This record gives sequence, C-alpha cells and structure tokens, in this order.
Amino acid sequence: MIYHLLQHFLSPHGHYGYENPLFRAVIAVMVAFFIVWIMGPKVIRLLIHKRLGDIPDFDHKGLNELTQHKANVPTMGGLLILFSIAATVLLLADLRIFYIHMAFFCMAWLAAVGSIDDWIKLTSKGRKGTRDGLKFYQKLLFQFGLGVVLAYFIYRRGSEAFADSDLQTYRVLTLPFFKGEQSFGILLSLPMFYLITVLVVAGTSNAVNLTDGMDGLASGCTALCCMVFMVLAYAVGDEALANYLLFPHIPQAGELAVLCGAMMGACLGFLWYNCHPAQVFMGDTGSLPLGGLIGYVAIVIRQELLLLIVGGVFVMEAVSVMMQVGYFKLTKGKRIFRVAPIHHHFQLGGWTETQVVTRFWLLAVLFAALALATTKLR
Repeated sequence: MIYHLLQHFLSPHGHYGYENPLFRAVIAVMVAFFIVWIMGPKVIRLLIHKRLGDIPDFDHKGLNELTQHKANVPTMGGLLILFSIAATVLLLADLRIFYIHMAFFCMAWLAAVGSIDDWIKLTSKGRKGTRDGLKFYQKLLFQFGLGVVLAYFIYRRGSEAFADSDLQTYRVLTLPFFKGEQSFGILLSLPMFYLITVLVVAGTSNAVNLTDGMDGLASGCTALCCMVFMVLAYAVGDEALANYLLFPHIPQAGELAVLCGAMMGACLGFLWYNCHPAQVFMGDTGSLPLGGLIGYVAIVIRQELLLLIVGGVFVMEAVSVMMQVGYFKLTKGKRIFRVAPIHHHFQLGGWTETQVVTRFWLLAVLFAALALATTKLR
C-alpha cells in the first residue's frame, strides 16, 4: 500500500531508495516487530479470556514434570505473528508481484491447518483422556496438497518469466560449495521439481513445528533463518548480484526479501513475549505457516539445498525424531535419545531450558554464517 502510494507520487520525479527491496525489507523488520510488540498484551489477554491455554502432554513422566509449569499458558499466539506479517507485507511490498500472491496463499493454507489442529487440541478430549489434534497423516496430506499447488504455479510462473531466455535456469537445483561450468547445479525434470517442492514445503513446515517446544526456541531460530533468506532473496532477484554470486537470477524474486523481513521482525517481536518464562506460545497456528513460508522462499529462489544449512537446527530436530521413531520400531521399544525432539533430550540430561535454547540459538547463528559464507565459496 505505502509502496504503491510512494510510487505514484514520487516515481515520476526520479528514483528513490524505497524501490530497493532490501531497503523495504529492513523497514519491514522494524514494522513487523512493533506491530507484534504493541498488540502482544491485548492478544495474550484475549487468548487467556478464551481459555486457550496449553496443556503439556508427553509420553515421558520426567518431561511432563519438567513442563508442568507451562500449563494454561495461552497458545495460538501464531495468529499475532501472521497478522503482523500480512499487515507489513501489504504495507511495504509490491503487491503486483506473483510471488507475493503465492506467499499469502501458502500462509493462509497452513494457518488454517494449524489453527484447526490447535483448536481441536484445546477444545476437545482425545480417546485416551488427553487433547489430540489432527492426525499426523491428515496434516501431511494438506501439506503435500499445498506443495503440489505451489509447484504447479511456481513452475508455470518460471516458464513465463524465462519464455524468452533459458527455461532450464528455473529447473536447476543449486548446489552449495559447487561451481558448475555450464550451470548452477543439477537440472531437474518436471516430476522431480514437483517432488522436491512437496518435500521442502512439508519438511520445513513440520521441522519448525517440532522445534517449537521450548520458550523462544522456534521464534529465535526462525528469525535467524529469515534474515539469511532475506539477503539471498534480494541477491537472486538482482541480476548483476546473482551473476556475481553465481546464483540463478529469478526475476521479481527480490520482492520476497520484504516477506522475509516481515517474518523476521514478527518472530523477534513475538520473542519479546515468548522468551523464558513464556507468556504465550505460537502453537501450530504459527509454526506450520512459518516453516512453510521458509520452504516456499527457498523453492522460488532455487536454494533448497542451502536451506539444509540455513535451517540446521530445524534439520537436527526433524532428524532426531525420524531416528527415534525408526529405531524404536526397528528394535521394538529401544531408544536412541532419552526423548525426541532432541532439545528435550538435553533438557532431561540436566541442561536448563534457557541453556538449551541459548545454545541452540548459537548453533543457528553458526549455521546462518556458514550459509552466507557459501555464497563466496562456490
């Protein structure tokens, strides 16, 4: 909105800094932060009034004892994050850009899934006396469906954008640390493009959801991840910078830097109230769409493999769960970790919650630094 007003009144008189996506992305960080910071207390009171309090319930007696103090802390705070992101993007982004439209679609889809899951958990009793939300396969089905839809429209948009140049550029899986002679990485077939899109969207969405288990852990790590993708989206969208860094140039993808800036600011603002001891949790309402949006941005800018480095903490969390479940079934009851996701393993090992969160934040910083370093190592 503000972008279009400025463009209308100022563009005829010359070029201004607001036209630069990175400039607007930095402004978006601050705007989104203050929206959450200002609205936070009112939203928290509303959630308390609606009695949407969390009920920690793990298949581990010791972990239930460690987290019993979190009972009745309001959840579904992700609604505040999503409102801040949407408002900031509407204010500062170029709303004519297709990738912004699809970002709103992705966010709305996963927000609906997450909200339904949280609402069922918080308002109904499960068969075992606990509060159960959607089944895992149900959430996965919706995530896969979203991945297919995004893959179709992203690829279609890429076909239109590269109609007069090299369509193969949009089907390249960029390889970190690798400098190709003819291309930027591996050329994907159309079925592989669909498969990777589905896996990235579903995988990232669930990985962030799994990380959301301690005060400030998911919001802090997500903010760092968004910061990196804010820089990468701007680089990929700028032809000269993309060529210099040996990245595929994706026309108009630079506008996603504004989205990433809004996500970063919203997560930092939420961290103000989510840090230990947390006054509110984001719930699936926030974690699923945040993860899905990160995966969506990685797909558009062709940096799916770099996402494994940027989101190293999320990868650790997801892999720990897969290893635990697989080993448990294979050995009929034995475990690799005390409990999964892995952050609870360290908590049961004697680390305090603040120690776990702070050390995982430090790992997230190192992963972010390594990811940015790969832009010159290629």
